[in-house]
Amino acid sequence: MSGKTGSNSILHRPKAVWAVAFACVIAFMGIGLVDPILPAIADSLEATQTQTSLLFTSYLLITGAAMLFTSWLSTRIGARTTLLIGLALIVAFALAAGLSGTVEEVIGFRAGWGLGNALFISTALATIVGAASGGASSAIILYEAALGLGIAIGPLLGGLLGSISWRGPFFGTSVLMAVGFIAIATLMNKPTEKPVPSPVSAPFKALTRPALAILAVAALFYNIGFFILLAYTPFPLGLDEMGLGLTFFGWGLAVAVTSVWAAPLLTRRLPRTRVLWTVLLLLGADLVAAGLLVQSTGGLITCVIVGGALLGVMNTVLTESVMAATDLPRPVASSAYSAVRFLGGAAAPPLASVIAGAFTAATPFYVAAGSVVIASLIIVVGHRAIAHVDHEEESELVEAEAISIGE
Repeated sequence: MSGKTGSNSILHRPKAVWAVAFACVIAFMGIGLVDPILPAIADSLEATQTQTSLLFTSYLLITGAAMLFTSWLSTRIGARTTLLIGLALIVAFALAAGLSGTVEEVIGFRAGWGLGNALFISTALATIVGAASGGASSAIILYEAALGLGIAIGPLLGGLLGSISWRGPFFGTSVLMAVGFIAIATLMNKPTEKPVPSPVSAPFKALTRPALAILAVAALFYNIGFFILLAYTPFPLGLDEMGLGLTFFGWGLAVAVTSVWAAPLLTRRLPRTRVLWTVLLLLGADLVAAGLLVQSTGGLITCVIVGGALLGVMNTVLTESVMAATDLPRPVASSAYSAVRFLGGAAAPPLASVIAGAFTAATPFYVAAGSVVIASLIIVVGHRAIAHVDHEEESELVEAEAISIGE
């Protein structure tokens, strides 16, 4: 997909497209932004590791819940208004998190940030493609570039600003998102056509489809492994903010590269379901290795980066499979699936901290490995219900949606 040359006019985009693309970079930076400052927040606010891990839980829980309603909202108020509301929420709640005096306040404000991110990300791709001229292909490449840049830079910026103060990444996000808000408000025209409203019950009904339900449950267990690796690893690594920032910069770069290039390459040669269960087993092996190497800084860093490469493939292929699993509108299928998978992500960080306190620092990685193996077994056992996803051909637009929703 992104490996294609695309249109020669990729840089000749309308100003509205560049405004949304810039905001996309900042929005996706938020995924790994807090990783480098988790230990610093724990120290500065005298919080336990479990309390600090709830920064991910509140963010993911609200993001997942909001995903059930974003298509309903955006088809009533329009994409531009949905984008602006999402950006405004991120600006306000990121600023409030930076001004917080207790970890409980930060946890609460991260929940508001998650709501804003759900509204923005769920609408951004369609907006870029709709506002672009000269075809969708080069607009999608631009979107993917923004996505990859955000995922990679987020932890690095978090480490740089976090080395000054744990509040720095929150303030930085707020300022940058405010610039994005102004850019979209001034450069993006109001739509001339009203979208077709989507019923609020649609995502809930979607989960009664066997194929979608199987993939969603598999994603739930997969996300437990994903977010134990992402949210728990900063604590046993024991690095300073800059060290963690560089480590998760490597993780984000690996996620971005394999999402955009490796996943499409694999699915052109292998059935999607085979890619899914194989990569899940490889991720399980990587998590076991992380547990065995938990006392080795270099070994654990290697496992984080290798894990990022595997996560990038999984995110794209799993969401592509969801989109091919039913004849439902893609926004409906993706919002139902995302809500379920984010539940796993929300539960994972505090679960890992509690397990580490009760057993050893390595035990959460073994639990994560077991969880992704369960996800692999669900794909294998449920193959008959989802076998048709191996034969569905998807367009560049669907692949780009898969990458964005997968992240």
